[in-house]
Amino acid sequence: MKILFAADGSKYTKKALAFLVNHDELAGEAGEVVVLNVQAPVPGRVKSMLGSANISAWHAEESHKVLAPIERFLTRHKIAFKMLAVVGAPTAEILRAAKKEKAHLVVMGTHGHGLLSRALMGSVAQRVIAEGDIPVLLVK
Repeated sequence: MKILFAADGSKYTKKALAFLVNHDELAGEAGEVVVLNVQAPVPGRVKSMLGSANISAWHAEESHKVLAPIERFLTRHKIAFKMLAVVGAPTAEILRAAKKEKAHLVVMGTHGHGLLSRALMGSVAQRVIAEGDIPVLLVK
C-alpha cells in the first residue's frame, strides 16, 4: 500500500506517525510512505523585500525541521519512504501529491499548526476529506 503521510510537525503529526509504524498492515514490507510537508507561501511584498533566494532557503529550513525527525524515525523502523517538501495551500498540495504519487491512503493528524487547531477537527483535515477521492485516516 502506498501512503501519503501529511506532516506539519505538530503533536498530532507525531501521533499519526506512531500509529502508522505500529500498524504493519498499513506500511508493511511491501508498502511505501510518501511524507509530505507543505509550507505556506509568503506574501508577494515580503518575497520582494527579502528576495526569492532567502524565502526559498527559509522554506527549505522549515521543511527540514519537520522532515528530518520523521526520516530518522522511519529509517529506524525500516519503513520505505520518500520525502517531499512543497510550498502552497495545504489542502490542494496534499490532494495533488496523493494523486501524483498514486497513493492508496492519506494519513494525517486531526489538528495542525493552523489557526483553527483548537477546532474539533482541523480545517485542512476536513477539506482533504471533503475534496479528496481516496481514503483518509485521521489520527487524534
